[in-house]
Amino acid sequence: MAEIEIRKLRKDFGDFTAVQSSSFRVEDGEFFMLLGPSGCGKTTTLRMIAGLELPTSGEILIDGENVAQKPARERDIAFVFQMFALYPHMNVRRNISYPLISQGMKRAQVREKITEVARILGIEHILDHPVGGLSGGDRQRVALGRAIVRQPKAFLMDEPLGALDTEFREHMAEELRALHDRMGATTVYVTHDQLEAMQMGDKIVVMNHGVIEQYGTPQDIYDKSATMFVADFIGSPPMNFLRFSSSVEAGATGVALHHATLPLPAMRVPFDGDMAYGIRPEHVRLSDDGVYRGEVIATEYLGPNQIVTLLAPNGEVKARIPSDQIARVGEVVGMDFDGTRATLFDNQTGHALASDLNEGVLSHG
Repeated sequence: MAEIEIRKLRKDFGDFTAVQSSSFRVEDGEFFMLLGPSGCGKTTTLRMIAGLELPTSGEILIDGENVAQKPARERDIAFVFQMFALYPHMNVRRNISYPLISQGMKRAQVREKITEVARILGIEHILDHPVGGLSGGDRQRVALGRAIVRQPKAFLMDEPLGALDTEFREHMAEELRALHDRMGATTVYVTHDQLEAMQMGDKIVVMNHGVIEQYGTPQDIYDKSATMFVADFIGSPPMNFLRFSSSVEAGATGVALHHATLPLPAMRVPFDGDMAYGIRPEHVRLSDDGVYRGEVIATEYLGPNQIVTLLAPNGEVKARIPSDQIARVGEVVGMDFDGTRATLFDNQTGHALASDLNEGVLSHG
């Protein structure tokens, strides 16, 4: 397998810049996610790694070799598309074997490899079936089989589960991650689904408008979001933002907000201006003693938990609380926040301010 390093990668389409000076490293054997909304540049980045698009500038290193200007056939990678890209006139066996036959591999060796891949993917029973009659899940397994059989340096996957229904998509995500672990593969995977990225990825790059907003482990991306975009994009419901103007000093462990002092991790930098106090719903507790107060305007039952929406002086707040805790619409209640998990953001730039929570993990590409 392979290590992939991206250095200051840029792609322009005329006057439009799809990817702006991106840099990150995919370690050997890592399951690496490129995450972001439609149009953020993630698929363009993947296509440049694959050699399907040539970058305007920057480097793409595969095992230390700069392949940025090399054609796809010279990069020894396999690409799996969302829409399977199978040959409809061939059966499963011929679809999987096609890359090997086109390379001139001997038939006995081809049969051996097909048998091995079919066993790994659990598709031995459909090898002689036409692909046109297969289910979406089986067609995706065949597409994976055609990629795996070549034993490339890396697998590149562009929303490969996007065409499947939700329930089967979750099952296939588990299968795909398990397959990756068995093979020790290096995989770069594009998705717009944050749950998929958090479930499957060892590392995640979050992109927005061609820029890397943050790069790190799923836990760091969620717990120590580097920007308001990341904090809002990751999580369901996303992070709450209470906006205000004030100043904080380095070392401050609280901020004054509407007759209350909201707790913070110790701040590493001073700041004066427009800010947002960020707190995730699971770190909000409803309390009779809470000085910061809001009116309950909605509740959503989720089995063991409920999401309570409150209208507070600085914006709406969602709290994830036990379902057996009573919260009545129209009632004004207090809120307590877990200050060790709060983040202060510069409301103008959207960047997190350095604190004891996030020191050392902030990354803006």
